[in-house]
Amino acid sequence: MSKKNKNEIKNYKSWDQKIRKPGIKTNPEWKKEFSTSSGIEIKPLYIPEDGVDEKDYNKELSYPGVFPFTRGIQPSMYRGRLWTMRQYAGFGSAEESNQRYKYLLLHGQTGLSVAFDLPTQMGYDSDNPVAEAEAGKVGVAIDSLSDMEILLDGIPLDKVSTSMTINATATTLLALYIAVADKKKVPRDKLQGTIQNDILKEYIARGTYIYPPQQSLRLITDTFTFCKKELPKWNTISISGYHIREAGATAVQEVAFTLANAITYVKAAVDSGLNVDEFAPRISFFFNVHNNFLEEVSKFRAARRLWAKIMRKQFKAKSDRACQMRFHSQTAGSTLTAQQPDNNIVRVTLQAMAAVLGGTQSLHTNSKDEALALPTEQAVQVALRTQQIIANESGVIDTPDPLAGSYYIESLTNQIETDSEKLINKIMKRGGVVKSIEDGFIQRQIQESAFRAQKSIEAGESVIVGVNKFNTPEEIRPPIHAIDKNVANKQKERLEYLKKERNSQAVLKALSALEKGATTKDNLLPLILDAVKAYATVGEISDSLKSVFGTFQPTTSL
Repeated sequence: MSKKNKNEIKNYKSWDQKIRKPGIKTNPEWKKEFSTSSGIEIKPLYIPEDGVDEKDYNKELSYPGVFPFTRGIQPSMYRGRLWTMRQYAGFGSAEESNQRYKYLLLHGQTGLSVAFDLPTQMGYDSDNPVAEAEAGKVGVAIDSLSDMEILLDGIPLDKVSTSMTINATATTLLALYIAVADKKKVPRDKLQGTIQNDILKEYIARGTYIYPPQQSLRLITDTFTFCKKELPKWNTISISGYHIREAGATAVQEVAFTLANAITYVKAAVDSGLNVDEFAPRISFFFNVHNNFLEEVSKFRAARRLWAKIMRKQFKAKSDRACQMRFHSQTAGSTLTAQQPDNNIVRVTLQAMAAVLGGTQSLHTNSKDEALALPTEQAVQVALRTQQIIANESGVIDTPDPLAGSYYIESLTNQIETDSEKLINKIMKRGGVVKSIEDGFIQRQIQESAFRAQKSIEAGESVIVGVNKFNTPEEIRPPIHAIDKNVANKQKERLEYLKKERNSQAVLKALSALEKGATTKDNLLPLILDAVKAYATVGEISDSLKSVFGTFQPTTSL
């Protein structure tokens, strides 16, 4: 430790004792214990010893673009290239969603982000009785190649990066996207985008799973192998902490559970014979951004550093690109309030700024009215403008790491990394993620955190402006976006027409080949692609796989 740091510690202790002396007139809050949302204690003041020691500088911090990438994965960060600005969108029919995508691109969005309805996510066609009430509600209804062609009509697939939030049916939706590109004669090596394809977090936090974990992992590794050869610019998985956080996890749990899932995917891919330095550069992550501004910035730094170390030490990755954590981020839907919805603009701005200061590669900003309904075009425009103002007016992009040297940020980063690593190790000692999902361990951890957070809100210890404090008796609600109630009927009519016009024999042949392939170790992506090109539906493809794989039955925990 340098002489300067020793003097700083001595001065700090003297200052701390003086400010706490009896009789000194000071704010009573001084003696109150403060902590982050993850329960990390916050000191009254941070000094050099709380940051990174000089001897550990290169090992823990170094420079932007240099392992372990604490300060960002690119040397110049946003001075060289801005993050991709996405707005998550999809509702009703393919026609309606296509219009919204064109509206967003016209107003400066730089990448598409597709939301699918629950039936599509769960492998049901819109004419299935189970799907009728949900068709087109929380996303766009996609039943076949016919729908996907309409959804992507007029979209330059060789120029626009497309992210698709889809998991259990990810292979099918990717195949649909490829089929549209093939029909448009867009070379596959020009396609850029991401499929979420993160099924483990569905068992943990979200619930849109179909098949058991091992069979789902097979589909994921098949995707890795297929895309390596056919879609070299495609991100084959976006390992999501977002939904884990939305379910009630803390920042530390979000990092730990996400990285534990990532370890499971990488191990499955390596075990299947893939080279880690070849497939890992196409792995991406997806994180939540909550309101605790500085904890969120530190969370991203900690996650990036911890992942780099895991890849280098555990998986022996040689290339730096295989060790880099590239991530998309989205502002927190669970923090939005139906009360005083204009307040949500402020929340989203703070969260978006935290994502940028944390080094995100892609960002979605929520709209102010999403606690009430799907966003209106006006609300979406404000959300997009929020990103554009941060990029063009705030000045935070002018240097790669604006918060460099903050003792508090460095201390929080260290603590989040340490606590996350401990939790990951605990999961691995229990037998790994799949075992911890099957016996409900991870789910219970999140449930307990969610319960503590809700108790704190109800007790008034955690203030939610406009909800449990500073609320007003009468509020004017903004206009909300209305979904066409006839989406389900229109989709049924389209499916009926499709099934009459398509070549039924070709469909049966393709589905039979897929079912047979599922009983072997063959890669299923080419077989799924053949099926979608024959205009087999999402539901028919899912049913074919279910006949071999079965379905997952969750463990109930109270």
